[in-house]
Amino acid sequence: MKHFLTLSDMTEADYRALFDRAHALKASRKRKDVVTTLAGRHLVLVFEKASTRTHLSFEAAMYQLGGTVTTLSSASSQIARGETIEDTSRVISGYADCVMFRTFGDDRLNAFAKASTVPVINGLSEGGHPVQILADLFTVEERLGGVKGKTVAFLGDCASNMGRSFVEATRFFGFQLRLGCPEGYRPAAALLAEAGGRVHVTADPVEAVQGADVVVTDVWTSMGQEAESARRMKDLGGFQLDEALLAKAKPGAIVLHCLPAHRGEEISAGVLDGPQSAVWDEAENRMHVQKALLEKLILG
Repeated sequence: MKHFLTLSDMTEADYRALFDRAHALKASRKRKDVVTTLAGRHLVLVFEKASTRTHLSFEAAMYQLGGTVTTLSSASSQIARGETIEDTSRVISGYADCVMFRTFGDDRLNAFAKASTVPVINGLSEGGHPVQILADLFTVEERLGGVKGKTVAFLGDCASNMGRSFVEATRFFGFQLRLGCPEGYRPAAALLAEAGGRVHVTADPVEAVQGADVVVTDVWTSMGQEAESARRMKDLGGFQLDEALLAKAKPGAIVLHCLPAHRGEEISAGVLDGPQSAVWDEAENRMHVQKALLEKLILG
């Protein structure tokens, strides 16, 4: 049994095979082929944080592969009444072939996974968002022909779960990462050191984006940070991805955003809805990559 909690839980070779399978599954879906590799298997989705894309993409992925799904929120389960996360995990393990857990602290994620006897997928935690990063890099490969050797610019709160997962991904996918962010919004020095020189951090958004193949941004205020919204808007106001900033990237650069997006804040409407945006493909690709991930974890 193997969990998928961080990108380090798989190897570069694993990711190559995963992307190859995701490409094949996406092509099958386009041809309207019926794929039933997970018939008779059951996935449980547990949400302590709200979701649109994670919820829909995992449900669709499992159903389209012939499996079944149960979705639980903390409010609709005994978690809300104080059942321990370990007890919840042990019970779910008896019913499921795989569990996706979307939560707050990584302490809860790790406790859930430790108690589980079936594979657990990190559907988002404060420490990272690995399933989203896989969809992002799959979209880069699809649009630009490969990830290795590309330059990716990430703007805004680079200490976020998305920022941290992008830093981690440089170790497996061979791209250069530029983080454009002010002081106080940078990943921990230890995490940057693990990237081995593949990450450059700058407080100048133009320097970050200059000549980049891919430009990524995310909301400035994530779930649970609402009380900090005013300060974050002020601190990050100079890092909006608008048309003028995007013009500094390569002419064929693509734009990614994991959504939901706030037009006029971290990204302009013209960029999000413009010709260089790959955001809607990126959202769909969550489903295709997660199909391949579910097959790998459940079938081995």
